[in-house]
Order: sequence, then structure tokens, then C-alpha cells
Amino acid sequence: MFKLLKRFGGSYRANLVLGPLCKLIEVVFDLFTPIIVAYMIDAGVGTRSVQPVLTGGGILLAMAAVAILFALACQKMASRASQGMGTSIRHSLYEHINALSHADLDRFGTPSLTTRITNDVNQVQLAIALGIRQLMRWPFLAVGSLVAALAIDVRLGLIFVVSMAVVGGLFWFVMKACIPYYRSMQAKLDRIALIVREGLSGVRVVRAFVREGHERRRLADAAQDQAATAITVGRLSSVLNPVTFLVMYLAVCAILWSGGIQVNIGELTQGQVVAFVSYMTQALLSIVYVANLVVVFTKASASAARVNEVLACQPSVTDEGAEPVELWGSAGLPGVAERADGAGLPDAAEQADADLPSGAEQVPTLALRNVSFAYPGAAADAVHDATLALMSGQTLGVIGGTGSGKSTLVSLIPRLYDATEGAVEVLGRDVRAWQLKQLRQVVGMVPQQAMLVSGTIRSNLIWRDAKATDDDLWRALELAQASEFVRTLADGLDAPVEAGGKNFSGGQRQRLTIARALVRAPKLLILDDSASALDYKTDAALRVALASYGRDAAASGELPPAVVVVSQRVASVRAADLICVMRRGNVVGLGTHDELVRTCAIYQEICASQGVEDETVSPGMRQFPPAQLSHETVSPGTTVSRHEEVRHG
Repeated sequence: MFKLLKRFGGSYRANLVLGPLCKLIEVVFDLFTPIIVAYMIDAGVGTRSVQPVLTGGGILLAMAAVAILFALACQKMASRASQGMGTSIRHSLYEHINALSHADLDRFGTPSLTTRITNDVNQVQLAIALGIRQLMRWPFLAVGSLVAALAIDVRLGLIFVVSMAVVGGLFWFVMKACIPYYRSMQAKLDRIALIVREGLSGVRVVRAFVREGHERRRLADAAQDQAATAITVGRLSSVLNPVTFLVMYLAVCAILWSGGIQVNIGELTQGQVVAFVSYMTQALLSIVYVANLVVVFTKASASAARVNEVLACQPSVTDEGAEPVELWGSAGLPGVAERADGAGLPDAAEQADADLPSGAEQVPTLALRNVSFAYPGAAADAVHDATLALMSGQTLGVIGGTGSGKSTLVSLIPRLYDATEGAVEVLGRDVRAWQLKQLRQVVGMVPQQAMLVSGTIRSNLIWRDAKATDDDLWRALELAQASEFVRTLADGLDAPVEAGGKNFSGGQRQRLTIARALVRAPKLLILDDSASALDYKTDAALRVALASYGRDAAASGELPPAVVVVSQRVASVRAADLICVMRRGNVVGLGTHDELVRTCAIYQEICASQGVEDETVSPGMRQFPPAQLSHETVSPGTTVSRHEEVRHG
């Protein structure tokens, strides 16, 4: 909690200091109130004189008015500080989360991060507000009441001290037992958030399999578990107020008994006894409120620790050691910019549009050199010892079974994860030497899950280039085979997009995400199984369009893009210049389609499973026109049907 105050409280230092001082002045007035009441009783009621009563009443009214003003000032400062710091914490937390790598995000999990940025920050906000308004008031009021009571009479003060010790000890034992439960409740809220998120995001799947009852039971069980913890805490806490008031009223009885005797013998006045009872009531009630504050601060402490855990997590993928890249240096290779601060340099995408220097065509657009990667805590590598090179204008197809490491392999290129061994190079430069912003401008990636954000088609497409013109956007849409359906929308580029793109079909979402990646002409385009929802005709048209785009770029003197296609369809990768076959994280085949059907058993199995091994046209190949089918003998007794398609580049 103190770390958050130190980090985010600087702008609200005046509120954090003046707020408690205002509350302290209010407490001073509260401490003087019993003394004035005692004066009114002794000097006015006891002597049946009206003037002392009127004078004391006027003083009390004036004190109440001033106290209200200070209380309002404190309330305003508490609101400003708590809401302002809460907003700052959320902004910083969200910004930091966006800077974390995929490995860091995997460590925390989306439901936990959601709970931390909402519920945990709310708990911190509440603690800050109550800290300003109440933390100074109740402890000072309790101590001040005790001192004032002892000043009136030491013997009666002993009753006061004993009662406060009993109540304080009870609260200490109860709070000690409750604190672990409060911490456990935060973790169980994460579980509830996880189930709710899964149920809402996957509502269509849940309904398709008629699992509504199962999901309700899951949520009910998690909520019941959290409720059981809350009930346990409630039962422990439920004894506090009854016992506190029991002790307080027993102490009042003892004070009235002992004080009445002292009044009769003239050692105390009636007003002093009334003031003594008032002070004791204030002090014991203060302990109750202090105990409630302990509960709030215990929850806030657990929440602050969770927030600090995220803020303290250093991103595993950073720009440390990277310098601005002048895409084509004097030697025709990517090099370090002459000015280390990068001032005056165009960004990577603008540099990529420069003419290709002589000899630069020899630089691989993508190179993997003995690359291995293992997820944290995994027993084996997800990618092991992968080596390949891809030149500009060429297409790499990555194919393999589910879980073979295809998506993991391509996620190493834009540094969503960092390779644990080996080197990944883009345009002849290790990706760790690129600044992340420049690297991800040069590399356009279409993730496996097509994700759009709420807004418009235009607002989604301009992510790579906020200055993109309508012509740029329509060109990207045409390449992605999405322009036809976008033109049918009433608002065109300004057509609304719901959260997640739920108002579009799966194929439309995929085409829009491909168009988004094509804006500003990336020099390396990664399509991570991004055509899985496209029909074969649209998929083929997309590949033809990308091939044509590469030829046009080369003809105009620009660096033609290299394309990486991840797919489980042989038809999607067979025309690639290089096909990488993966199995259990290992590259088990590398070559063209013709080479792999002769030399790679795994690739032969994939072809066979998709019905492309027989001389006759199998049912799985009937989507291709007969004129595009040819037959090539691979080995004696084995014939492979071939789909002659345009090769990229």
C-alpha cells in the first residue's frame, strides 16, 4: 500500500496532508463537546440558570458549523485523492500490462489481470478515502477521550482503561483470524471472474452443446466457495459489535455506580460524570470503527500487493539494447541509425518503401538459426532447433498437426515471445536488436484468432498507420478479398464494428484482420492460420492477390514482401517456395511440395489425409476445377495429384 502511495501520491500530496488535518480539527471539537456539556449541566441545570445553558448551546452550534465545514473540506480532498490516485493506478496498470510479453501475460492470466485492474484498485481507492477521512479521526478520538477521562478522575479512568483493553484484545484476536480469509477471498474472486469470462465469451458454444446447466453449476460452486469464506469471516466478525456494546454498557453502569458515590461525597460533579460517560462511549465506539478500518486496510493491503506484483513484473521482451534502425544502410543492409536518438529518421514502414539497394536482395527477409523455445515450466521445447531462410518475395508455408508448434514458431518473429536459444533475424538483423515499434511495423501479423475491437471498420484498419488514406484502406481490403462485402455496407469504411467483431461472420472477420495487417505494406506478412474460415475459392483468390501484390512491388523497385502462411491445408501451402513441416516442435521436413512428397513421410501423411495421393480425383479435391489438376509420379506405385496454382513472388 505504501509503495502505491509513494508512487502515485505525489500529485495529491496536498490532499493527503490537508485532508487528515481538517479531520483532526473536527475531532478537537468533538473532544471539547463533553466539557461544554458538563459546564452547561453544572453551571446551568444544577443552578437552574438559563444563561450558561444558552452560552454553552451557542458555543456548541458554532463548533458544529465549523466542524461541518472542515468535514466537507476533508471529504472533498479524500474524494479527489482516492479517485485521482485510483485513475492513475488504473492507467499505469493498463499501460504496463500492454507492455508485458505474452509469456508475462500467460503468467498472470486474463481473469486475474481483469480483477486486479477493477476490484483490487477499487479496494485501494476505498482504503485511501477512508484513510484520509477516518484514519486520523478514530485513533485520535480514542486516545484523546482516554486522556480527557483520566484528567477528570483517575479512579474512574481505570474502569475506562480496563474496558478498552478488553475490547482491544478481542478485536486483535478476531482480526488475526480473519486476515487470511480476506486474502483468500481475493483469489476466489479471480476464479469467479474466470468462469464468468469463459461463460460469456463462449456463450454460443455453451448453448450449442446445451451446457447452460453445467456452467450455472460451475459459477454457483465458485460463488458458494467464495460465499462460504465470506460467511466464515462474517461469523468471526459478528461477535465484535455485541461484545463491544456489552463491555461499554457494563462499563457505563460501573462508572455511574462509582461516579454516583463520588458525586454524593462531593468529589465529582454531575456534569463530570456525564462527560466521563461521553468520553468512554466515544473511545469504545472509536475502537469499533478502528476495527472496521483494519478490515478495509487488510483487504486493501492484499489488493495493493496484487497490483504491485503486476507493476513490479519487468517485461521479458523489451527494447533494451536496441537502437533505431535505418532500414538500408550504406552497405545495403539494415544498420544502426547515425543518430542514436533517432531524431529526424522516418519510421520503419516509411524506410521500407525506399528503393532496394543493389545487393540487398541477398539479405534474407527472415532467417531462423538453430531456434529453440520452451514455455516457462514446460518439460520440453515447443520449438526445437529450427533453421531456415526466406528471401524477399518468397512464400514460406508452415504445416503440421495440431500442437506441432506452428503458431509458436511464427510468434517468435515479431517477438511476442523471445527464443530461448538461437537467433531470429528479420532483414538480416536479430529481432532483439530491433526496436519493438519498428519491428512490428515491418512485420505484419494476422493472429490465429481474428479479433476486432468496437468502433468502425476504418478505426480497426488504421492501427498500423493512423494517417492511412481511404485509397490505402480500400487497397488493403481488395488484397484481403474483403472490399466486396464492405462496399455492400451502408456506411462502408465507417460501418460499425461490435466488440470482437461479433456482427461479422468468421470469414469476414478474418479478411478484415488480414486487411489490417496489409495497411502500410509490411515487408514480412505472417498469416497464422488466418484463412481457416475462408472457403477454398476465397482462399485461392487471396493467395493470387498476394502474389500479384509482390510482383507489383518488385516491378516498382520496392522490396517485395515475404509471406509466411501457417495452415493445416495442403492447398494453402503447396504453391509456397518453401514448406516447413513440423511435428512436436521439430522441423521434420523443409522444401517445396514436390520435394516433400518424395522425402517427408509426415507430409505424405498430411497429403493422404486430405485426399491428394491418388491418381483419380478424390472427394476431398473436387473443389478444384479439373483443368487445374495434374498428376506427378512420386515413386513407383505412388501418384500424387497436384493443384497448379500461382506461386507467390
